[in-house]
Amino acid sequence: MQRRFALVALAAISGALALPAFAQSEPDTKAKEAEARLAAQGWLVLLDRKDWGRAWETTGSVFRSKVPLGTWMDAIPKVREALGAFTEREAVETAYKTTLQGQPDGEYVTIVFQTKFADKEVAEVVTTVHEKDGKWRVTGYSAQ
Repeated sequence: MQRRFALVALAAISGALALPAFAQSEPDTKAKEAEARLAAQGWLVLLDRKDWGRAWETTGSVFRSKVPLGTWMDAIPKVREALGAFTEREAVETAYKTTLQGQPDGEYVTIVFQTKFADKEVAEVVTTVHEKDGKWRVTGYSAQ
């Protein structure tokens, strides 16, 4: 129950719990979706390695403003350690949006990964944002 609470609290704070409606991708959004998926996968590797601080440092500015480092460092180990060691991950859904509830207008890509851990299989939902410097960064994460 404590792990579930930490997960829900973390997702609610970061804005990742409310999934955007999956829209049909236009041809020009396919490249953006691919770039965002790569950014999300790289970020998830940091979580898999338990590099919690570096993962927080590489999130988007809105995420960092909503989820203080101390909150992150307390919550994410509890969420991830309850799952066991990472085994495999596959992206199963990707959606590009320009609006996202609780976030400023911009470019967002939400990726749903079906992920197997030693103790549990979950859907990891990673929402990325295209920031002003041209990089895709994580702005939301949940594991359900």
